[in-house]
Amino acid sequence: MFKSVVFYTNKLRLVKRFYVNVLGLDLKGSTSEQFTVNVGDSDMTFQQSEDPSFYHFAINIPGNQFVIMKEWIKDRLTLIRSKGVTETYYQSLGGDSIYFADPAGNLVELIARRNRDLFGSLSKGAFLDISEVGITTPYVYEVGEELQDIGLPLRLGTEINTEGINYLGRDGSYIVLVPPKWEWEFSKQKAETHPLKITFTDGQHITINGDGTLVHTEKE
Repeated sequence: MFKSVVFYTNKLRLVKRFYVNVLGLDLKGSTSEQFTVNVGDSDMTFQQSEDPSFYHFAINIPGNQFVIMKEWIKDRLTLIRSKGVTETYYQSLGGDSIYFADPAGNLVELIARRNRDLFGSLSKGAFLDISEVGITTPYVYEVGEELQDIGLPLRLGTEINTEGINYLGRDGSYIVLVPPKWEWEFSKQKAETHPLKITFTDGQHITINGDGTLVHTEKE
């Protein structure tokens, strides 16, 4: 579902080193103002900003490689612990998850989909694609309605929950729509509104502005 996503950061150099040197993702392009890494079938770009930003996003990994991926990650960084554990199983989403923070404080989730396997030794190919992108906005209802209008179905319900969490998408790829100050799982930080850009695999684009409003661009 996610072809590419653009996030913003005031710690560009540190974040670049993290995703390229620590996680080992392939660098697709880099300037003094931004860089792009490949995440399987998706691309992820970080762009320089004067303001600090905080996002939550998830990356799909194979269900059968969860244990070895967790050990690989633990050798490189510290996993976030919540209620005494460093992993959780989301039955409704069919995946096991671990969480960690990058140098900008972004909450990164690796979610092992039990219906997606990859055989062979662990490699960067285990980062399958971007699975979830959190959108935080005071305009939860309006943004949720617009996302449905461009073809993203609301999961588990027919009405946008303006005070809670909403999943919009399908097949293990979702926009996770929440209001400001929502408490993310495995995080001591509360959700904040920051700009971002998404290009979907069907060619549509959306931009979330700094105030949380959405701009949609039709397929090219």
